[in-house]
Amino acid sequence: MSDPVRESIRSVVRDHARLPVAVDTLADGDDLFAAGMSSHASVNVMLALEDAFDLEFPDSMLKRSVFESVTSIETAIRSLQELAA
Repeated sequence: MSDPVRESIRSVVRDHARLPVAVDTLADGDDLFAAGMSSHASVNVMLALEDAFDLEFPDSMLKRSVFESVTSIETAIRSLQELAA
């Protein structure tokens, strides 16, 4: 069974990361920057994630490591959702 949070993250990455490879070929832990995501595209991913999950990343999370992989993005989103609950 697929995880809806992870699927939404992959959808945002697919639409906004401007990767030269298909997102579906990447594992959840693969480095998105190594796969070709630029820092500019990572900002677009962040903004799209904020819209998709109706949340805002705090300044403390605005760093490369948070947006490095589907797994790291998922960890950040789940922690923000727990804080909001």
